[in-house]
Amino acid sequence: MALDLSDTLVVGISATALFDLQEADEQFQRMKKEDPDSAIEVYRQYMLERENEPLSDGTGLPLVKALLELNSYKKEGESPLVEVVVMSRNSPETGLRVLNTIRQKGLKISRSAFTAGESAVDYLDAFDVDLFLTTSIKDAQRVIDSRTCAAAIVKAPPSCLTPVPEGQVRIAFDGDAVLFDESSELVYKTEGLDAFHRKEDHAQDIPLPEGPYATLLKKLAHLQERIPLRVEYSPVRIALVTARNSPAEMRVIKTLRHWGVYVDEAFFLGGVEKGKVLKAFRPHIFFDDQDVHLESASTIVPSGKVPYPSESPLNQLKS
Repeated sequence: MALDLSDTLVVGISATALFDLQEADEQFQRMKKEDPDSAIEVYRQYMLERENEPLSDGTGLPLVKALLELNSYKKEGESPLVEVVVMSRNSPETGLRVLNTIRQKGLKISRSAFTAGESAVDYLDAFDVDLFLTTSIKDAQRVIDSRTCAAAIVKAPPSCLTPVPEGQVRIAFDGDAVLFDESSELVYKTEGLDAFHRKEDHAQDIPLPEGPYATLLKKLAHLQERIPLRVEYSPVRIALVTARNSPAEMRVIKTLRHWGVYVDEAFFLGGVEKGKVLKAFRPHIFFDDQDVHLESASTIVPSGKVPYPSESPLNQLKS
């Protein structure tokens, strides 16, 4: 009988987002330039010689650890609250180092996909993935374009992680082009701030269209419902960190109410740097679409970039 994961948050994560494989990747890329014919064999030998050496933490590891701990709230007979699937371009043989590190770190991850150089994106639907974290720009773009699930390109880990309160999962989201679609951001980029404020205030009772992370937010809200605590005391803590400010904030709050989701904290910054707020909130990860925000944020907290769909006009309007 197949496992029903409809009530489970499923996170797919590339091995390079879970662990630090930069040294191995640099070795492979160097060999591809110097001797393409033997690059794969040299990489294979490199990984085999080190398969019992634990890998360092990657950007996504703190989030994965915290999410897996939520399964302590699982009731007998129920599906898990969270499942994590490691998805790697390594072959099963060279992937042994990844699997050994998972065991050495005591991570309760039982599912994996090793595709020997092929993209794992084709298997996201087969694993019922709700969020895919990767270091590959190409893979993240394919997922966003296909609208299979939420996806982000993780930045390098911050050099110094601020401890998150034990027993909590903290996730921060940008609003436009992440939780909501890009229509309002397009108004701002093409018509200016005054027009943006005027239109958002006028449309405050009209819910914003869903963006690439709307379904994930709703899945997190369902996760909160499965935990036997009042939502205000839930270990899953969600923050909205947006450059919007008054009078554009009302539409956001009413949209979240319309979706039936509970957001613990919301910050309408109106130009104030996001990094300072994120440092105070201390998320396991922050999702944003704009490099201008991610460049500073990623030095403070684990961060992931949400790419625009390939056909989006925002690709031509990047600042």
